[in-house]
Amino acid sequence: MAGSSSSPLDWKFSQVFGERSPGEDVENIDVISAIEFDKSGDYLAVGDRGGRVVIFEKKAGKDDTSKQYSRNELEKPVVTVMQHPEYRYKTEFQSHEPEFDYLKSVEIEEKINKMKWCTTLNGSLFILSTNDKTIKLWKVKERKLKKVKEMDLGTYVSSENVLLSESSFVSGESKSSVANGHSLEWIDKTKTSISPSNAGHMNGGNIGEAALARCRKMYAHAHDYNINSISNNSDGETFISADDLRINLWNLEVSDQCFNIIDMKPPNMDDLTEVITSAEFHPLHCNLLAYSCSRGFIRLVDMRQSALCDRSAIMLHDAEPRGQKTFFTEIVASISSIKFAPDGRHVLSRDYMNLKLWDMRMPNSPVVTYKIHDHLRPKLGELYNNDAIFDKFDCCLSGDGTHFATGSYSNHMRIFSYGVGSEEGTTLEASRNSYRKRPPQAAPRVRRSSLSNLTRGFYRQGHNASDTENNEFSCDLNSKLLHLAWHPKTNLIACSTGNSLFMYYA
Repeated sequence: MAGSSSSPLDWKFSQVFGERSPGEDVENIDVISAIEFDKSGDYLAVGDRGGRVVIFEKKAGKDDTSKQYSRNELEKPVVTVMQHPEYRYKTEFQSHEPEFDYLKSVEIEEKINKMKWCTTLNGSLFILSTNDKTIKLWKVKERKLKKVKEMDLGTYVSSENVLLSESSFVSGESKSSVANGHSLEWIDKTKTSISPSNAGHMNGGNIGEAALARCRKMYAHAHDYNINSISNNSDGETFISADDLRINLWNLEVSDQCFNIIDMKPPNMDDLTEVITSAEFHPLHCNLLAYSCSRGFIRLVDMRQSALCDRSAIMLHDAEPRGQKTFFTEIVASISSIKFAPDGRHVLSRDYMNLKLWDMRMPNSPVVTYKIHDHLRPKLGELYNNDAIFDKFDCCLSGDGTHFATGSYSNHMRIFSYGVGSEEGTTLEASRNSYRKRPPQAAPRVRRSSLSNLTRGFYRQGHNASDTENNEFSCDLNSKLLHLAWHPKTNLIACSTGNSLFMYYA
């Protein structure tokens, strides 16, 4: 991938779910907090701060690869244009509820931090979801809905004597054909109708199907700090969960036992210098995983070396930091998200200022660095005072590993193509009109208390900055695009602002 270049993409608006009108307030529990495509791209999961998970499925269309074609159709030249995927609502369920840890006197939010799709078995969907403390495995299965049948009552027959009015019932056709004693032949002669409550689940008057979710496993009581990452292994049997100081290895079938494979907690917490910010399994090798830290390092570990993976096989870090080192240097260097490229050789990382592409064979310098909002560098003091400097932006890359995307302020999404426009890229605003400017929101940003960033307290102790009044920024800090995901097989991006889910295709 590093030796090739790709052309820039022409992005267009595709869909929006939950679009709000100008000036409409959004409840905190409705704010989207996680987005994840499955490996096929047929399903999209969205989690919010209220602990809900909403699943969308791809509509069947010309690009539906599951359609069966005849030999003659396959031999014909392809003249139709492949359409981009479109999605529709499938189901939703309440994944987590607010809890209270009485031992530590800490409230546990229901907010969905991360979700990961698991292997599909027997037509059922499996998805992992986690809040700050508890991971759950959900099974989503299609269930058939029964029709509601009514008797065709005669004009002169009362409802009390309806059974006696059926000649088939009193003329010897009462022989049982099913276990509960009812006769199928008699039931077939009745008039069929659909109750209003079930009408929404029926398709063209036929028996409909509804997707029902059931919690299969619950992986709890294994993390002292807030969970920031979960990642499935390529073996299809295990996954990891990471908090600020530890990474645990789980088996999907065993919910009461896990193995601590990375422990960064020092004997004395005063000696703490870094925390884990993100972790992900290698897409091809089940023994390799990578995790990032608040100091801007990415460590690749091999689980075959030892039971406790406290020594990294490879450490990716910029050996030649640019610019003068200041108090904010380490804060903005904290990596908020990492993603492996499909080839397993490259890693995409996002810190506060930059999006970087790494080659594991070149650990001392990124292959390319994309500046996201470098114009905010002179305003780091103000960003620190209002806690915007601690915002955690996701990153994602295309299925071929040549295009990258991440979020920014003013609901902007930045998209880059390797080898083309490395510095500029494409900027889209999350709205129906991708380049329309939204007016700044007057509501102040409210910080929710969290233990997920331990370093925040340490930075506060070492820096006393005077409170500043409202400052003029070239972007709207209250409107931020934190979460996004790239379709695994085509150029389609799903991103969120507030409670709205936007999709764009190229």
